[in-house]
Amino acid sequence: MKAQSYIKGAIIISAGGILAKIIGAFYRIPLTNILGGEGMGVYQMVYPLYCLLLTLSATGVPAGLARAVSRARAVGEDDDAILRRALALFSFVGLAAAAVMFLLSVPMSAAQGEPGAAAAYRALAPGIFFVSVLSCYRGWFQGRSNFYPTAISELVEQSIKVGLGLFFAYTFRENVYKAVWMALLSVTFGEVAACVFMFVRAGSESNRRALYRDVRGMPSASALLRITLPVTLAAGIMPLSGVIESVLITRLLARYAANATALYGLYAGAATALSNLPASVCSGLAAAVIPSVAAHYARGDEEAGQQSVLFAVKSTLFFALPAAAFLLFFAPQICAFIFPSVTGAEGETLARLVRILAPSSLLLAIVQTLSACLTGRGKAKISALAMASAASVKLILEVILLQSAQISVFGAAYACNACYLVALLVDLYYSITQRKARARASAYALLFAFASAAALLAAWPLSGVHILLAALAAGCAYLAVAVAAGFFGARELRSAWRKKHDNGRGVGL
Repeated sequence: MKAQSYIKGAIIISAGGILAKIIGAFYRIPLTNILGGEGMGVYQMVYPLYCLLLTLSATGVPAGLARAVSRARAVGEDDDAILRRALALFSFVGLAAAAVMFLLSVPMSAAQGEPGAAAAYRALAPGIFFVSVLSCYRGWFQGRSNFYPTAISELVEQSIKVGLGLFFAYTFRENVYKAVWMALLSVTFGEVAACVFMFVRAGSESNRRALYRDVRGMPSASALLRITLPVTLAAGIMPLSGVIESVLITRLLARYAANATALYGLYAGAATALSNLPASVCSGLAAAVIPSVAAHYARGDEEAGQQSVLFAVKSTLFFALPAAAFLLFFAPQICAFIFPSVTGAEGETLARLVRILAPSSLLLAIVQTLSACLTGRGKAKISALAMASAASVKLILEVILLQSAQISVFGAAYACNACYLVALLVDLYYSITQRKARARASAYALLFAFASAAALLAAWPLSGVHILLAALAAGCAYLAVAVAAGFFGARELRSAWRKKHDNGRGVGL
């Protein structure tokens, strides 16, 4: 299969991510209505440990393998061996991580003050193994610049999770804890279905050989770990801080708030989900830029590599900046539409959380793209250092701010903004090394900010009618300004869209 270009790959993964996130966003509406604030608090408590173990066993694998496969193909080496060794290694790692989560279910739920969450931990544990296997396939396909399997697997994942999750939650709605752990069990079922799809898809490749055998000629496990471990560490910092937060925030809030679990659910389960949506939409840009940057730097073409980085940042700003602005100005209307069951004091708290977290929507999206660029350059350690510093700042600020009953859970949102700002500054310094490129990135941000302001003005009169009409007006106004101002030149888009080949292998911009 011919490789897809950078923009095509980004569109494919982003389209899959958008559809998956739309499904997930609408899933949250009836799920919140069924489980309520208390149930969503328990539901969200389980995810930090799950995300941490998932990161350590799988999350860094696609980016690391994509870089390894892209570099191998760029110099004419066999990339099948990389997949076979990765499957053998990370299947074992995923199985071990699943066992750890199962064994920690009781201690973690006790530490969080919710013993009933133990069953929910156990329901999610098997999913870690299947995601580890799934991540190997995704990294291999992305390294080959084939982004369709990743996008489709995300849709399969979400569809199973949503369908079974709502069915289980509604069926067992009279028992909140049982409804929560059954809904979480559907997440595991979704991972199994996506894993089966990727296995079948990989088997359809004409040059595929049996996996888990013929280990001769494979890269060693240590070589794979050297590639994936820095990426894993960079990706694992925030889930680790999330585990600490799941205990820290509820414990601190419980000192002066009787609804500490519900407040945590509003922050981590609803507000954060909304603020992370722009980054999720832009995830395709981050995934697609890794093989492009890796291939350019493997050939020693630093100038082309910097152009790839700058184009990825520009594209991320184009999508994330207006989305963050829309969240900032229309948070109450958005929350009322997406979470109609969250009303009264909880509704006001949720809207204020979303408004405070709006800057994080933009910052996280850019950090995500810059981290991917650093991974493509083989500098994932810098990204890990940036995230470690940022997470430390976040936890320190949370300890300070959450002490105050006046600030309450909003202190976690302020700390989140500071966290991603620190990460952005570090990543930006090391990923865009040319002064001229940094100036251009700043100019793009200013240009898109003016366009976003015009979009908000167009949306404002309709915000009182319906938020969807306001969003439509904002989108049309923003695109009109983009076309009139020529945000992306025809030559620039043609360069990013067309396929480039070297010995029959696509590279992209």
